[in-house]
Amino acid sequence: MNFFRRTLMPFAAIAVLLAGVAMAQTPPHPTAVPRPAMPAAPVPPPPDVDGASWVLMDYATGQVLASKDPDARRAPASLTKVMTDYAVSAELANGRIHANDMVTISEHAWRGGGAGTDGSTSFLKLGSQVSLMDLLKGMIVQSGNDAAIALAEHTAGSEDAFANLMNAYAKQLGMANTHFSNASGYPVDNHYSSARDIAIMSRALIHNFPEDYAISAIKSYEWNGIKQQNRNELLWRDPAVDGIKTGHTADAGFCLAASAKHGDERMIAVVMGASSNKARADSAMALLNYGFRFYETHKLYDTSKPLATPRLWKGEADTLPIGVASDVLVTVKTGQYDKLKAVMDIPSTLIAPFKKGQQIGNLRISLDGQALQTVPLIALADAPQGGFFSRLWDSILLWFHKDTGNTEQAPGGK
Repeated sequence: MNFFRRTLMPFAAIAVLLAGVAMAQTPPHPTAVPRPAMPAAPVPPPPDVDGASWVLMDYATGQVLASKDPDARRAPASLTKVMTDYAVSAELANGRIHANDMVTISEHAWRGGGAGTDGSTSFLKLGSQVSLMDLLKGMIVQSGNDAAIALAEHTAGSEDAFANLMNAYAKQLGMANTHFSNASGYPVDNHYSSARDIAIMSRALIHNFPEDYAISAIKSYEWNGIKQQNRNELLWRDPAVDGIKTGHTADAGFCLAASAKHGDERMIAVVMGASSNKARADSAMALLNYGFRFYETHKLYDTSKPLATPRLWKGEADTLPIGVASDVLVTVKTGQYDKLKAVMDIPSTLIAPFKKGQQIGNLRISLDGQALQTVPLIALADAPQGGFFSRLWDSILLWFHKDTGNTEQAPGGK
């Protein structure tokens, strides 16, 4: 026993020594030092804007991100031509007029918007015939008042009738502070719009008639031997800018509706009543950059995917799938996505029948207690009545069911 102890002890000592050498050669694993949590990045207020009223709008959602007096009624000058473009484009789409139509330049168009006036003109000749598409380019790129009047007369028979058409489209788009009296924006009584309304119709033009909107990105256009540059100088400053329209009169000041696209994001800026051409361009560019830098758009819910399947009474099925008719997008300041809250307002008692697409309730989206959007909730499938006995049984059960209304947090809501 002592022999084995004496024999093994040197080996044990050697093992301890080797272990010690190994320990000396291998440094201890460092312990990670926790980093302090980074504070949320602040979002500064909007830039200073030289303008009596202005709006920054996200294109995807239609949300106004920043504004000053957005609903103030002001002379829109040639921003009017955005609606002239929209109305002509809509009538083209409806088949009432055609892109290859030849338009005769009337005396009213020639005298009211031609070379003899002090307004912008395409220098159209009295009695000449000009294609409708050339007139659109003349109106949008050159801001020709004569082109706008000629388009109005060809589309509706007279400029007065066309103004009524413009107002009908404005009402359809929800432009609550707008009334048009002519197609060119020439200053007259009872002709006004607002920064918010200009943004609304600009968004509609981009969405509904993208091919016609693309004309506003053309930098110059020549007609009758005279080449004129687009007055929107942002087209030269930033390749992301692709429209929309300038305007200026003594009453309106300098106005600009501008839009730019970065990747999948698009912003619209409207400045009315600026002090100079440079001031309106600088202000609109600053607003667009502010929107791209400090706001982000998220898709919250997909079209036709059920957000809830509440109990259905007296139906063939026991539940009713409820969702939204189109994708729900929301734009928030960078870093505020986690603060979004979404709730569904739906009746607690749903009695068949229901038709697919029928509104059932509302989805309300808010941020820090401030409402951002209210979206209709619809039935995603037909829900016919059940048979006699199932309806009878549900009628009995309903005696014990109270309809107190129902507010639920939507899936994905924060």
